[in-house]
Amino acid sequence: MSASEPSGTPTAPATPATPTPPTPPTPPTMKAIQVGRPGGPDVLELVDLPRPSPGPGEALVRLAAAGVNYIDVYLRSGQYPNELPFVPGQEGAGTVVEIGPGVREVAVGDTVAWANLPGAYAEYALLRADRLVPVPDGLAPDLAAAALLQGMTAHYLCHDTYPVRTGDTVVVHAAAGGVGMLLTQLVRLRGGTVIGTASTAAKAAAARAAGAAEVVDYRPGALLEAVRRHTGGLGAAAVFDGIGGPTFDESLASLRPRGVLAVYGQSGGAVPPFDLQRLNAGGSLYVTRPNLAHHVQDRAELLRRGTAVLRLVRDGHLGVRVGQRFPLSGAADAHTALEARATIAKTLLTCD
Repeated sequence: MSASEPSGTPTAPATPATPTPPTPPTPPTMKAIQVGRPGGPDVLELVDLPRPSPGPGEALVRLAAAGVNYIDVYLRSGQYPNELPFVPGQEGAGTVVEIGPGVREVAVGDTVAWANLPGAYAEYALLRADRLVPVPDGLAPDLAAAALLQGMTAHYLCHDTYPVRTGDTVVVHAAAGGVGMLLTQLVRLRGGTVIGTASTAAKAAAARAAGAAEVVDYRPGALLEAVRRHTGGLGAAAVFDGIGGPTFDESLASLRPRGVLAVYGQSGGAVPPFDLQRLNAGGSLYVTRPNLAHHVQDRAELLRRGTAVLRLVRDGHLGVRVGQRFPLSGAADAHTALEARATIAKTLLTCD
């Protein structure tokens, strides 16, 4: 055998190892409350959902707190139809953590609040940037979450639906509720006098502390008697009624000629059909069913109204009372308390 010839058994070339593909990163998730079917508070389920990323015109906000409102109950129960499944919550505040292409209204790190946008019962919310209201320096995010939706509701009711004037006597139903306490204060700031209604002694005390001149319960005739006493028999200039069916008749009867009944909610049930001739017989009365969405129709109006409310809170002219705080996982308990009328002032879900 020549020196140039290999000796022994030839060795096969090694087969290269197949590289292991890299493990894709786990998509980030978030805790959220989800409604999979209409029903009672028990359908509010805490789940893990993918954390969204903002697209054009959108901002991703890390929640500090979410407001609990009766519209959440209407959507959860199916009284207001909604596509399923969904994350409830129409109001919140927090910090912008990411923005999508084209966003100029907010920047990462801004503290913002919003109302009438879905998805607040979660650790993060993906929102239209042009519907976010900057929170003024010096105002805590949880107070902004507590104030914005109900504060803007109270603002349009007494500035636009019926512009309260100095010397007016008005009725505020559920005066110890979230809207009721803010509305009572705003009416007082405009020079009006408030007669409130409340279901318990504790709630009556809270309404008086907010500035109501008198607070009555829901016994038939109690409101009429109080209104007549305060107005010399003339009647109230306006009644702001978020209860609906159970209070409608006495609300209408409490008005002075050309008075305004604003039914802005129906926590007690819908108002049944009624004969319009009753408005003539009562003195050319007005009845309206206003909605916040129609009073913040563009960004300019949203900023004007929202900023006015938040600055009043920050500057101490409008007191916001948070009566109940629940963790995000306690959303069902929050709804149970709200529907049982066991809450005073504002109810929040906290996410921090």
